[in-house]
This record gives sequence, C-alpha cells and structure tokens, in this order.
Amino acid sequence: MQANAATGGVTGFATQNGGTTGGAGGATVTASTGTAIHAALCNRASSSTPIIIQVSGTINHGNTTKVSGDSCNTAAGVIELKQISNVTIIGVGSGAVFDQLGIHIRDSSNIIIQNVTVRNVKKSGSPTSNGGDAIGMESTVRNVWVDHVTLEASGGESEGFDGLFDLKDDVEYVTLSYSILRNSGRGGLIGSSESDTGNNYITFHHNAYSNIDSRTPLLRGGTAHIYNNSYTSLIESGINSRAGAKAKVDNNHFKNSKDVLGTFYTTEAGYWQVSGNIFDNVTWSAASSDHKPAGPNVTSTTTVSIPYSYTLDGASCVPNIVAQTAGANKGLQVSNGNCVPTSPTGGPVTPPPTTGGPTTPPPTTGGPTTPPPSGTNLSLAGGADGSSKASGTSYGNVMDGDLATYWSPSGSTGSISVKWSSATSVSRIVIREASGATGLIGAYRVLNGDTGAVLTTGSGAGAITFGATSAKKITFEITGASGTPRVAEFETYAS
Repeated sequence: MQANAATGGVTGFATQNGGTTGGAGGATVTASTGTAIHAALCNRASSSTPIIIQVSGTINHGNTTKVSGDSCNTAAGVIELKQISNVTIIGVGSGAVFDQLGIHIRDSSNIIIQNVTVRNVKKSGSPTSNGGDAIGMESTVRNVWVDHVTLEASGGESEGFDGLFDLKDDVEYVTLSYSILRNSGRGGLIGSSESDTGNNYITFHHNAYSNIDSRTPLLRGGTAHIYNNSYTSLIESGINSRAGAKAKVDNNHFKNSKDVLGTFYTTEAGYWQVSGNIFDNVTWSAASSDHKPAGPNVTSTTTVSIPYSYTLDGASCVPNIVAQTAGANKGLQVSNGNCVPTSPTGGPVTPPPTTGGPTTPPPTTGGPTTPPPSGTNLSLAGGADGSSKASGTSYGNVMDGDLATYWSPSGSTGSISVKWSSATSVSRIVIREASGATGLIGAYRVLNGDTGAVLTTGSGAGAITFGATSAKKITFEITGASGTPRVAEFETYAS
C-alpha cells in the first residue's frame, strides 16, 4: 500500500520541547539500499539540513555499507543516525523491510521513522546488528516520532535477539504510535540499568503487542504515557515500572496475559496511575519482595500530569481499531477518536524536492500585493493566546483587524492561537506579517489547538489551506525564523 511522506499527525511527548517535524521542508530523496540511505545523509549541506528519505525494498547487510561525509557518521551493518538532526525515513511503494538490520539513533534530534518493518535483528549468531535491537536510541537523543512501524523477532535472548524498542542514556520526548511489536522475548526498555534513570517523557499509544515475554515496556525512572494499546499473550510480565518511574496507563486492553502491570525483578519500586483499562483473562501471581504485580485489584499509586492534548478511544474497541491501523503498510491510518480508522488529518504534506531551499521567496502578506480573501474573517469574533509575547506586543493584536499592531514571541520561535467559545469550522488561515518584518517567518506548523493534531506544515507567511477542521482553537506555531517574527493578523476562514 502506498504511503505518503507525511509529517503531520505527531502526537504525545514528541510534540513537546519544540515539537518533532523530521525532514519537513527539506529535499525528498529515494533509497532502496542501506548504503543509499547513508549516502542521502552524507550528501546534505550539513548534519542538520532537513531531508526526507523515501525507502522501498529490502534493506540488509549485503546492501548497507559505511558512507563518509561531513554531514554524517555512518557504519556498516546498521542504519546509523548519529550526530544528526531533521531527518524523516519513511517506507513507500510496496513497503520497506529492514531485514536483520537495526536502526540506531545516537546523539541526534528531530527524527521521524514511519511505515517500515524491522525484523530479526540479532545480538548473537550471524549476522548481528545494533546490539540485537530493532530500533535503539541512546546518548542525548531528543524528539523522535516512530509511527506505523512493524518490529518483530523470532524468539528471545537464547535465539540471539534483544529488544524491539530500546531507549537509554538520556533519551527524551519520544512517541511510539500505531505500531506492531511481536514475537520477541523483550518488547523494549527505557533505561538500561537501575542507575540509568535520566530517560524521560515517552508516549506509547495505539500499538499492538503480542507474543512478548516481558518489557512492554520496562521503565526505569522518568514518565511514560501508555494509552490505547492492545496487549495479547504477554508471557511473563508486561508494563514494568521500577526505579521511581511513573506510568500513566489509560484505556488499554490486556488479554490472555500474565502480570501485565507492576514492579518486577527488582526491589526498587515504580508507580502508576490507571484508568479505563480492560483486563480480559489476565492472571496475577503472588507478590514478593522483588515482584509486585498491580493486580488483581489494580489501583493507582501515583498521579501523572500530561502536558499535551490527546483523545482516548474506549478500551473495549482498542483491539479492533489497533488491528486496523497499527503497523507498516496500513496507509498511515489512525483512529478518529471514536475507534474509526481515518486518513491522517491534513493529508500528505510531502514538500517538493529541493537542494538549497526555494529560489523564489514564499509570498508574504504585509504589502498591498496580497489580495484580501473572500468570506468572513472568523478571528474578529474570537480571542487569542500564545506561548509567549515580546515586550510591548499582545496576543490580541493578531485579531484586531489592524495591520499596525502585532504579536511577537519572546524569541525567534513560538505559537499564537485564535480561539472561540464553541467549535468553529476552519479550512484556511492567512498570516500577515507586520511592516518591516516580511519574510522573517520560516518553518511553521498549523495545529488543531483542541487536540494538538498537526493540520499542515510549511514555510513562510501568507495563505495556508488544510482540510476543514472543527475546533475551538487553531494554533500557528513558528518553528523557524530568520529574526523575531511580527504577526500583524492571524485571519481564519471557513473556506
């Protein structure tokens, strides 16, 4: 099934800390070998130049070699995303399979991996790759979104495999969504030892775990939000919160499994806040000093604050919606919040290929050449708020109909929102920069302020269209600028 290189739709903790956009705004290249993936990274102008790599075919040891360059740090026998940023890797066409070849993210930030299968990565036997992890992250990694992937093994440690999704040594702001993890001894960990507790802010939602011995995930320290996942056949244990970790566990469905939540194999306790979960034929073992199942009477032992918006599907329909949407080659479908599969909001946002940025500047809206749009500017009847404001500016200046007043963030990036007391249908906005500041706005995201869903992304001010969205708040988030932006007007229109 064809998939588009969509960076819209990032959810969970990956939306925080400035957000996760991957290679949005950069060149789009294709690759059918691991060597070609490495070459695409190495051919960039710098290690932070945005790039979208569309991958098809089977990637394996035979076609993955080290490539050298100033903008990369690659290695043979693994997809190496090391000391880089602003990269999207997405499977297209009939699919992309990383066969016995892991993906390693180290000292990197703003990475998106979508619509790929990673299978049978070994740490012992032959061939080996990535320490046996399908996807592994370590050593100062920030803002990674892994979405619609299939991660699978063919056994446990005795067969040479390790974790499917392992995070360690200072990894933060990661979301794993709409993915399949199966047939492995270990689902994944956050923190490699009881002293590795500096990993934090991880979201797991709408994933399907099946035939896993343990670690779905193992969480040492930090905070995890685990919601709307479907778990079947967890053999020994499931969500293992320990060493002071806090897990918010909402509306998950557990079936035919054992000890699906608790603190296991340690005396260093972890904690959980639970709501709305279904436990179907789940068995619970007796507690001991180093084995403390949360059940059979599962109750919360802490409270966890979640900073982003999200919508919960009812736990009873989670197995069905996850079966329809999770994994590679599902068309990047997601739940609409009512357990109905739908295409990602806003549609594909694949930018046109480019090697050095557009040669023609995007149109700005501060001058007389921008014609007024037709229809009613809905902002005039609303209110406004934002992430920050520079001295002497006001959020309300963007919806007062006066081009002489403006809002600026306290730095070069920030967000401004228009809001209403009731849900309002919007499909187009116009961002008008103040006189003397035209062309300063670079990369942006438009968000549904109610849910945090990304409606579209792009670069430059002006007229921006997206799929009609009903919301009480629409947010324009500036993620890149060549100075301090000045937004004179944030106009909103129904069509």
